[in-house]
Amino acid sequence: MTGARPRGSLAGSVVLLTTTVAAVAVVLTGLFAWRMIRTTAEAQEREQLSRQAEVLARTPPLASAMLSREERIAGSSGMALALVQPSGTTQGPAAAVVDGGQRQALRAGAKVSATALLDGQEVLVEGVPTRAGGGLVLTQPMSSVDEASGRMRGGLVLPLVLGLTGSALAGALLARRLARPLGSAAATAHRLSAGERGLRVPAEGPAEVAELAAALNSLDAALARSENRQRDFLLSVSHDIRTPLTTARGYAEALADEVITGDEVPQAGRILRSEIERLERFVGDLLALARLEADDFRLDVADVDLDALVADAAAAWSARCARHDVDFRAERPGRPLRITTDGFRVRQLIDGLAENALRVTPAGRPLVLALRPEASGARLEVRDGGPGLTDEDVAVAFERGALTDRYRGVRPVGSGLGLAIAHRLTTRLGGTITAGRAPEGGACFAVFLPSYAPTGDDPAR
Repeated sequence: MTGARPRGSLAGSVVLLTTTVAAVAVVLTGLFAWRMIRTTAEAQEREQLSRQAEVLARTPPLASAMLSREERIAGSSGMALALVQPSGTTQGPAAAVVDGGQRQALRAGAKVSATALLDGQEVLVEGVPTRAGGGLVLTQPMSSVDEASGRMRGGLVLPLVLGLTGSALAGALLARRLARPLGSAAATAHRLSAGERGLRVPAEGPAEVAELAAALNSLDAALARSENRQRDFLLSVSHDIRTPLTTARGYAEALADEVITGDEVPQAGRILRSEIERLERFVGDLLALARLEADDFRLDVADVDLDALVADAAAAWSARCARHDVDFRAERPGRPLRITTDGFRVRQLIDGLAENALRVTPAGRPLVLALRPEASGARLEVRDGGPGLTDEDVAVAFERGALTDRYRGVRPVGSGLGLAIAHRLTTRLGGTITAGRAPEGGACFAVFLPSYAPTGDDPAR
């Protein structure tokens, strides 16, 4: 099998095309000008011959003297003269070219312009009437027209060559103007395909090429934005997997060490099953991301009893807080509180806030998970008895890594993702989250959750 035929470069193609077009234009222009030069030269020679005839017609003595001597007017120029008398008689070396129609026209006062043969040679014939009622005729060999045409055509070659050369140079400049931005765009596209981001293609050249550059810049921004969202999503899920893992590990160790026995085993099993189901959901999120089905938290919206959900979360967190000697309390209505939302994501939100609170709450201090109904929704609070937040902390609390960078080495800190994920989850659920001071002396994170109503183009179904 033969290889693919190599393709020429755009610059070479543009230069070849423009040079070819210029060459065709030069040839056509040359052919047209070649013919026009002959016509123009003949017209000029006739006009000059006619003016000379008029001069002689105004000076009859000179014309008669030249005729009597039978001399040629310009010697080697080849001109010949003929006089038409008022009676119609024609005399002179050029008498043979004057026919009856021309004699009649001259005697009638009209000019004559024709071509004839004199002594076997083609000549120009120009005649003018005289004051006496006759006429004067001058002839000139056609070879003078050929000589003038040759001189004019000789002067035409240089402009045509310069025009062809200029067209080739213009084609080269045009090719460079087109090929350089296109080459830059192609190089940027290859770098984008190799994974580089933050590239910019200068918007130069013709409008179409500039539009291509703008499209590549938009593609770069879109790729960077999508990859950043996927990266953040992956970090978020990886971060949140630790909470059910920690809970499951704690109960597994308690069962292995026979700390939990008897009637407590079924309850521990239920909690373990619940945490494992949550792990499965997180693994599903990661698989969906791997298949590029999502770059954000997917929502499964349903009718959810938040009171029961908080009760399950309280069971898990009560055991974890007990292992850290933290006083855990749950405040809930004790009756169904139903809204339309994604219960899994609400639990993920609660775990993230509780994980953050437990990290900074000293032993013996409280950690509170509270739920209460509000108009068209519900309010969740996670309060702690830790060091709390300053006004400056509240302003940047949900920026990724802001509090971690501020308090690293001063108090226990995590990866810096927890509060940023909580804010993103709350926004995804259509709610709002705020930070402030808790009555217990530490921080309070309050979440308002509305009853979710997805729009027509919302992927949450």
